[in-house]
Amino acid sequence: MFRSTALVWLWLVLLVLGFDLATKTLADSVLPYGIPHPQLPVFDLTLLYNKGAAFSFLADAGGWQRWFFTVVAVGMSGVLLVWMYRTPRNQVWLGCALALVMAGALGNLFDRVVYGYVIDFLSFHYQNTYFPAFNFADVAISCGAFMLIVDMFRQESK
Repeated sequence: MFRSTALVWLWLVLLVLGFDLATKTLADSVLPYGIPHPQLPVFDLTLLYNKGAAFSFLADAGGWQRWFFTVVAVGMSGVLLVWMYRTPRNQVWLGCALALVMAGALGNLFDRVVYGYVIDFLSFHYQNTYFPAFNFADVAISCGAFMLIVDMFRQESK
């Protein structure tokens, strides 16, 4: 099963998931909440807790969103696992993309279930304009989604 399908990429899921959880644990233990620690003129390490989804969407919705996003993440991870199982191993780009999206979803799912919020700590800005803080799970999801889009166009051109 693993030898002929994209499930061979589950090692990448575990690697990215471990890195994400380790960096969030480290950030949560060494950074004081909400205080920026400048690293570059456009980048700070700032510990923030996100009770919503991307860009704090629904963060102030009263608590139901925690379980809604938990169900969405579990469902999406199941869909991604089946997709990986149905994807031939030789489709390396697609398998890697699916693994990155799954790792990110599981990293944020872990936070949401265990803490009730997602730990964010990477903060980019230009002067006084700040992009919402994020974490490495979000980076993995974004990279994987970009790769899926590229793969879609590559397949369409064939």
